[in-house]
Amino acid sequence: MASRPTGRLIYLDEPEKLETQEYEVPEPEPGALIAEVVRANVCGSELHIWRGHHPQVKEGVLGHEVLCRVAELGDGVTTDYAGEPIEVGDLIAPVYYITCQRCYSCQAGQFHLCQNAYRYWSKPPEEPPHFHGTFSTHYYVHPDQYFYKVPDGLDPGIAAGANCALSQVMFGLDETGVEYDDTVVVQGAGGLGLNAIAYANEQGAETIVVEGVDGRIERAREFGVDYVVDFREYDTVEARSERVRKLTGGIGADVAVEVAGVPAAFAEGIHLLRDGGRYLEMGNVSPGHTTQFDPGALTRKSIDITSVVRYNPWYLHRALDFLDENSDSYPYDELIDAEFALDDVEEALHKSDSRAVTRATLIPEHKH
Repeated sequence: MASRPTGRLIYLDEPEKLETQEYEVPEPEPGALIAEVVRANVCGSELHIWRGHHPQVKEGVLGHEVLCRVAELGDGVTTDYAGEPIEVGDLIAPVYYITCQRCYSCQAGQFHLCQNAYRYWSKPPEEPPHFHGTFSTHYYVHPDQYFYKVPDGLDPGIAAGANCALSQVMFGLDETGVEYDDTVVVQGAGGLGLNAIAYANEQGAETIVVEGVDGRIERAREFGVDYVVDFREYDTVEARSERVRKLTGGIGADVAVEVAGVPAAFAEGIHLLRDGGRYLEMGNVSPGHTTQFDPGALTRKSIDITSVVRYNPWYLHRALDFLDENSDSYPYDELIDAEFALDDVEEALHKSDSRAVTRATLIPEHKH
């Protein structure tokens, strides 16, 4: 009987303590598949988990934003979740969480809030099927885990970012109701912010970004933002809100999007909006970090607030299509500015944490 291949994974035992472990790659159960990791990006969520700030995932195999190649298909797996035929060797993007379809959130149609979303993510690596995260050579895609085939011709380096940042932004902006001719203020020009600019542009909106880092401002301009409010120049909430009003005919923005991940940005957001505006909160994901807030101003302006975590799983398919159609219009190929071997994961995390690199990706070596 032929022996099974082995693979390596990066395990977080406690904050900022990583171990490399090796396990036999299991056979896929019916409805599941085994994939080889082509590249796994270092997302902001990985930094939260690594530092110990994530509210749910405290340990486990790191990694979730990934591009994979199908290595083995379990019984019954003949298509992806959009009905596209799938076979060994195909590139896929898996949704990084589980949709159990049985919990009260799934029963209410809120698949992005599945109560079992992280059922496997924080399991210890010695528990089969071992490869619970994507900072590894292999990844186990479970029977209740959506995945989609990557469109032919889409750059794999671009496709890897679809299953977190872009899907999240598209879902959030759709939930908020961005419309043609809206003005959208984006607070922060990191990965989420750049995707928000691109998607709002394609919806026919005018875009404004609030940012204060030269490299991020330059990248926002490359992504087609219409106006920049540099918070080094406009260094108070009053100055920034007045600048936004001037850019919007004295009214304020229709929509604001918080993707800075700073609690104070949330308190500021309502001051950037017109009366009756809509506010999307996505960037603050670590409970316990607070800010002073003026609820009376919110009420007097009748602001609608939408907050979202994750995305409904079919948005990954929409995100891949969006990239396939628009990747030539935006410099998505430049978002990943550093590649690291899997063994150099600590360097990748430290450089990402210090913002020495914008977006790092891990490239595992496979032994065949």
